[in-house]
Formats: sequence, C-alpha cells, structure tokens
Amino acid sequence: MTIERTFYKLLSMEKRTIRSVERSLASFFRENRRMPTYSEMIDILMVRSKSVVYFWVQKLIEQGLLERDRKGFLRPVKSSFGLPLVGDVQAGFPSPAEEELQDVISFDEYLITRPENSFIIKVRGDSMIGEGIMEGDLAILDKGKEPKNGDIVLAEVDGEWTLKYFKREGKRVVLEAANPNYPTIRAKSELRIGGVVTAVIRKYRV
Repeated sequence: MTIERTFYKLLSMEKRTIRSVERSLASFFRENRRMPTYSEMIDILMVRSKSVVYFWVQKLIEQGLLERDRKGFLRPVKSSFGLPLVGDVQAGFPSPAEEELQDVISFDEYLITRPENSFIIKVRGDSMIGEGIMEGDLAILDKGKEPKNGDIVLAEVDGEWTLKYFKREGKRVVLEAANPNYPTIRAKSELRIGGVVTAVIRKYRV
C-alpha cells in the first residue's frame, strides 16, 4: 500500500474516531496531569506505529484541541478536553434528560474567572455543613476579591486558619459558622483574610 493510499485510509477514519482519540488522551491527561509520550500513545490509541500517532496529533492540533508550547511539547488547549453539556434536568418533578450535545464545558474556565488570583484548599471539619460544604470538599478561593457580608472566606484568626462567613459588626469583622455547634469568632489580636470562596467542588466515590 502506498503512502498516499495509507493517508487517505486514515483520513476516512477521521470522522468516526476523532472524538474517541480526544477522549482517550483527555482521560490520560486527567489521571496523570500530563500529556502522554508518542510511545505511550501507541498503546492508548491501540495503533501500530508512531506515524499513525503523529497523524492523530496533527488532526487534534488542526481541530484546536492540542497545541505545542515554546519547547515543542504537546499540551491541551485551555478550552479543550472539556466535558459535553447534554441538556438540563429539573430538580423538582421528574423530566427526561436527553443526551443532545449543547456545548462543551471546561471546568477550569467555568469555575475560575481569575486564575491568576485563585487557589484551592481542601476543607476539614463540619463548621460550614449548613452551607453544604463538607469535609473533603475542594474550595476555590479568589485572594484578590474584596469580601462583603455573607461571603465565605478563608481567614487567619490569631494565628489559626478557618473557613467561615464574613460579617461586619460596625467597624469590627466577625466570622460565623454554618453549624450551630460552633460559636461566632471574634479575633483577639489579629484577623487576616486569605481569600473569598468562589466555588466548591465535591467528588463522589463510585
């Protein structure tokens, strides 16, 4: 088989398999937090040679799903490797959720509007359980956002860090829990705000 015939054979497979190739690489990226090597892609994509891997890499670059950094290493485009948004579902009465692709969502872009000011912490304890924030959840915080009454903040109070509601009492700031078992916190000497919670993520074990 000539090189030209081989190329067109691969091209004919494109529409049928480009999504599966993307999903396979995205799965590896999520698990390992890096792109696979060409050798690893041979096994991941179940192909026979690096030339076939190169074909798919080029197609993903053309589709805007992959790009090369300044050193030539592959990396996912910021908006790529997202998950399909397939529709809405009612939280009240039952309603069928049809799997019709509406959009593709990257959770990095959806949850974080100012990545240069954002960081993540893991929640410990149950003081914010009334807000639906459980132990083990991941909280995304914006360290540059000015807190206002009712915001959930990460604060350092007299040398101890805590996650609580931000509230002003006149010129004084107090911190309140979302659990009646915890008292209102009033700093004795120092209170410093480390960031405002902008999103909370929970991963269920399956």
